[in-house]
Amino acid sequence: MPPYVPLTDDIRLQITECVGPQSVVADPKQIDTYRRDASDLSCAPEMVVTVQSAAQIQQLLKLANALRFPVIPRGGGTGLAGGCLPMGGGVVMSLEKMNRIRAIDTANLIAEVEPGVITHHLRQAARREGLFYPPDPAGMDRSTIGGNAATNAGGPACVKYGTTKNYILGLEAVLPNGEPIVAGVKTRKGVVGYDLTQLLVGSEGTLGVITALTLKLIPHPAAVSGCAALFADMHAAMAAVSHIMIRGHLPSAIEFMDHRCLHLVADLLPFDLPDDKASLLLIETDGVQAQIQREIDVIAGLCRDMGAVRLLPAPDPAERERIWAVRRQISLRIQENADIYFPEDIAVPIGRIAEFIDTLPRIEADYDVTAYAFGHAGDGNIHVSLCAERTKNPRRVEAGVTAVFDLALQMGGTISGEHGIGEAKKKFLPMELSSESIRLQRGIKRLFDPHLILNPGKIFPD
Repeated sequence: MPPYVPLTDDIRLQITECVGPQSVVADPKQIDTYRRDASDLSCAPEMVVTVQSAAQIQQLLKLANALRFPVIPRGGGTGLAGGCLPMGGGVVMSLEKMNRIRAIDTANLIAEVEPGVITHHLRQAARREGLFYPPDPAGMDRSTIGGNAATNAGGPACVKYGTTKNYILGLEAVLPNGEPIVAGVKTRKGVVGYDLTQLLVGSEGTLGVITALTLKLIPHPAAVSGCAALFADMHAAMAAVSHIMIRGHLPSAIEFMDHRCLHLVADLLPFDLPDDKASLLLIETDGVQAQIQREIDVIAGLCRDMGAVRLLPAPDPAERERIWAVRRQISLRIQENADIYFPEDIAVPIGRIAEFIDTLPRIEADYDVTAYAFGHAGDGNIHVSLCAERTKNPRRVEAGVTAVFDLALQMGGTISGEHGIGEAKKKFLPMELSSESIRLQRGIKRLFDPHLILNPGKIFPD
């Protein structure tokens, strides 16, 4: 990164004049809350501002270019890659107060929102109009639409509905030089010029600051039904997933938990585990009530045919919530029980999930770690948490992370399915991308941000 100026009293005064004193966070305790996201990284900001308009963002970025200090956009702070942390100093610019849902357009099935809107709030607003916003990233009761767009967030519904990018028709943004831009359309189709919308989506706040989004909505499913299927091992569970999809079924969610995860939450399960290798599938379908009930019955039958040792129907919201509550507890319990904790999110081809998990014991033995695996069976996205006791060498655990990434790549996968690269994974980028690809992407960053003002130091290795 180029040298940046420290925030002197004079610069702080200019920033305050630029955004207004009401937008400057002065309370040290409140400032301290911006030093972390959901990763284990931490970095204290020099200054925090909470903007409420695109005009404030424009003025702040123009000032940053003139004086050469970094600006780091931040949404809900729920990311797991350190993408919103001020690793090189500068100003953390929170967009949490730009949180208006401008419109739910029922005639055209679109929503127009500001970036600070909480994902769950948008879902609720759309639901009240009989419409549906499908992306469902973890922590969507705290994550923001702008943050979801910046990282192209995923979630369990990806298997049927796709990720955040599939619902962004257009956006408004402020470029790193402070100039505003409108990209995309408000229609279902549009192929005029380069697709700047999709270039900004997933760029992790390094190419521009999203200030408004036009999102595609769909009719809300009339009903949801589900079931949980317990298998003797992961091979049987994954064979069932392939069998279900090959037979023409596309559930709205297919989640899996490996044997280590199940034993961690055994006290919450409504059944006893049959053996040490048991694995669980959580399956949901949505649509017309009569149709999906028939479909979930067929899917349950397919699971039984593929060796399910226990089936637990979940036809109503209470039963589904009971099952999903167990799924949500996994990450919390892993973190609570681990002194050293690396939560990763590789993805592999669906047919190789079981093979990947079968190889984890070798990595556990080689690097003296414990590995937990759960995630989205329908799209191959595996959340792998490597844990170790405090007495272990963190570098050795990190070497285990490298081994996990290497295994995923050998299987034709990727080192990140939905968390992004940010600060935490940038050193691993050359494992997946060629030097030429990285050179081209650095060039795009320089084209958008010649002074490297906006969220510098993220994604690309130093």
